Amino acid sequence: MTAVLLALVAAVTYGVSDFVGGIASRRVAALRVVLVSYPVSLVIALAVAPLAGGSPTWSTTMWGAVSGVASGFAIWWFYLALADGPMSVVSPLTAILVAGIPVVVGFAAGERPGGLAIAGVVLALVAVVLVSRETPETAGEAVDGHRVGFTPKVAWLTVGAGVAFAVSFVGLDRIGDDSGLWPLAVSRAAATAAVWVAAAGMGQFRFPPRSVVRLAIGISVLDVIANGAMMYAFSGGMLSLVAVIGSLYPAATVLLAMTVLGERVGGLQKVGMGLAVAAVAMIAVA
Repeated sequence: MTAVLLALVAAVTYGVSDFVGGIASRRVAALRVVLVSYPVSLVIALAVAPLAGGSPTWSTTMWGAVSGVASGFAIWWFYLALADGPMSVVSPLTAILVAGIPVVVGFAAGERPGGLAIAGVVLALVAVVLVSRETPETAGEAVDGHRVGFTPKVAWLTVGAGVAFAVSFVGLDRIGDDSGLWPLAVSRAAATAAVWVAAAGMGQFRFPPRSVVRLAIGISVLDVIANGAMMYAFSGGMLSLVAVIGSLYPAATVLLAMTVLGERVGGLQKVGMGLAVAAVAMIAVA
């Protein structure tokens, strides 16, 4: 039950972080936001790691680095796909990969959840897809004056982002519970290096204005909370179950968009949020 609650906390925090990141990305390119958010996350993780105790090993350090590099590239590729492709395709496909790949890895590693938990996983996968879909009111064929389409480039970026997010989850799962938050600090250092190299290579190494920096700092706090919660959730639960609950983060983003920004929520998204609640309950009691 504790692992489920921690994964749920992570999902909500991921969703809030994505919402704040979306607000920031309306002002500047997303890559410029993470140029600030990841190094600030590193500072926060280094500040709280001594309080959590534990001592890192070579194995946990390496898995932390794998998780960090994967998450850094996942964010970059995901936003590139959203910039040129239809969100109604990019977002749900990414989400199903994020949720589905860890399930396959968990089963391959010998995890065997009970029947009710498996039913909850299936329900959660459906919920993730439904919640991630655009409404007819917000969907469109043009973004910033140019037409979008699910081109081969967008397809590769979408699949790459989904796989990278999933690898990040698998990396967090492999860390274990004896190293405290030190592997999280390694993860944020690796993510910082990944996005800084990417930004430099693309000629976009420019820090955002002060108003966006404040949002980026908020994202950093949420990032540390979410990933820390997922680390501890993985240490106490099955990868195939915890990852699926953590992947329900789009529900929190949609709820915030509805309540704060007044965006309209489609019928399928409402159904998806209802299924998400049912899925969490089924996994929790299994």
